[in-house]
Amino acid sequence: MAAFHALGGGIGEHPLKLVGDARVFRHYGVLPDAANLPAAPARFFEPGKLDTGNAPSVLAALEEAVRHAQSGAAAAVVTAPIHKAALMSAGFSYPGHTEYLAHLTGARRAVMMLVGASLRVVPLTIHIPYKDVPPRVTRNAIIETARIVLAGLAKDFGIAHPRLAIAGLNPHAGESGELGQEEIYEIVPAIDMLRGEGHAVFGPMPPDTMFHAEARAHYDAALCMYHDQALIPLKTLAFWEGVNVTLGLSIVRTSPDHGTALDIAGQAKADPRSMIAAIKLAAGIADARRH
Repeated sequence: MAAFHALGGGIGEHPLKLVGDARVFRHYGVLPDAANLPAAPARFFEPGKLDTGNAPSVLAALEEAVRHAQSGAAAAVVTAPIHKAALMSAGFSYPGHTEYLAHLTGARRAVMMLVGASLRVVPLTIHIPYKDVPPRVTRNAIIETARIVLAGLAKDFGIAHPRLAIAGLNPHAGESGELGQEEIYEIVPAIDMLRGEGHAVFGPMPPDTMFHAEARAHYDAALCMYHDQALIPLKTLAFWEGVNVTLGLSIVRTSPDHGTALDIAGQAKADPRSMIAAIKLAAGIADARRH
């Protein structure tokens, strides 16, 4: 099945449109043709069955949605999950949506934020093996990412004075160097630089004590050092309503925080709450940017 994208808020004043092969949407009776923006046709769309020959259709749908957002014809783009392995086997060279959207929009750096009702998290490193994480935890990467997050909190979420908590990489945030040196040589200098710029930045915080309710009350978002450090608490607290937001782009983009669920595809069993939350959040961010 081709990936589909919701354009505009889909709520209130904005219509909701799908981008992709109209045959797929007609097959499932989703919306009439008038609500569809065509893209390259899918070759095969049996539910739950992968075909790398559909990669061009998936990418064409994404590119068409981005074009509409860049032109102002769409207020936002909401992407459905893609099967990364299937795309990569067809020659797709990006780790996921986030990196490809940065390429399409010309963004210098795109940042993935996961949003739930009581927590916002950002992984500094995303889809890489854990063994490759420590060399990428650098002060420059932390500073650059934190600036994008702080700007996004202000611009897209309307937080006038955003507060950012920064996690340590090692247990106990390194225990003064006894359990790791990254906090001393990379994370703390980055925090000092950000504070010197006037930002409300805290840390490095021990990852095992920064996500309980009392700790979360003191920050607006948490910058974590790797994928699971960020996504485990977010999905524990908001598994069915989590939303992926891409910061640093010229367009608004959100996505449900789950995968393709091929095992239940076409069976009317998928829980729609994360997609609904992604559409609502996209509408809210688009409205915030207009004001």
